[in-house]
Amino acid sequence: MKDLIWVLAGAIVLMGLGWLWHRRHRNIGIVDVLWALGLAMSAVLLALLGDGAWLPRIALGVLAGLWGSRLALHLWHRVRSEEEDGRYRYLREHWQGHQGKISGFFMAQAMLILLFALPFIAVALNPNPHMRAWVVAAAAVWLLSVAGETLADRQLARFRADPANRGRTCRDGLWRYSRHPNYFFEWLHWFTYVLLAVGSPLWWLAWAGPVLMYLFLRYLSGIPFTEKQALRSRGDDYRTYQRSTPMFFPWIPKPSKEHSP
Repeated sequence: MKDLIWVLAGAIVLMGLGWLWHRRHRNIGIVDVLWALGLAMSAVLLALLGDGAWLPRIALGVLAGLWGSRLALHLWHRVRSEEEDGRYRYLREHWQGHQGKISGFFMAQAMLILLFALPFIAVALNPNPHMRAWVVAAAAVWLLSVAGETLADRQLARFRADPANRGRTCRDGLWRYSRHPNYFFEWLHWFTYVLLAVGSPLWWLAWAGPVLMYLFLRYLSGIPFTEKQALRSRGDDYRTYQRSTPMFFPWIPKPSKEHSP
């Protein structure tokens, strides 16, 4: 599909520029900023180029564009004001600064932009003109997930900004009920496009969003890397947190004698 060729081309250019930026600033974390920005741009582009009904396409451009832009701005603030994320610092050291491997990592992220743009294709080709109820439901899921992720991000940023918390684990707010509430709401957000794709001939493709995001967060690039880095930097405090707090889906934490709130 020619629209996906434009998405891939834009993603490659974006990540190529990100790699050049990283060479100057020695911070691989820019890749996360560009991944979110690339998806926002892809959603808007596919909404404009799609042949579907106007209502799902407008909802796609607005909701996915705002989601990606918010996430990109949040991540950019962290990349600009903090040291390189420990996960990426570990990769740099593991690869011994090999630019071929690092550039390959950036290009792999470009391919992931293409992969996660597949649900947007399903929405952009949705011919269903009677979408008002589905759009309202999608907007409700979007609002809940973006509000939850934003709150989790702010609670963590406030905790990390206090020097007294250095080496300690955040248990404030949503972080009391899930070790990764930001990831949970990020995953929940992808159901927005499942709802917007109802009636599309490619509706099944919209399920790629929540399914792939769960697999990546739970087993590949999300939780495993984040928890390994947390154990390296916070040790026993994080092990206690692991024993008492659910990993992904928010739930009531187990009582812990080792940590008093």
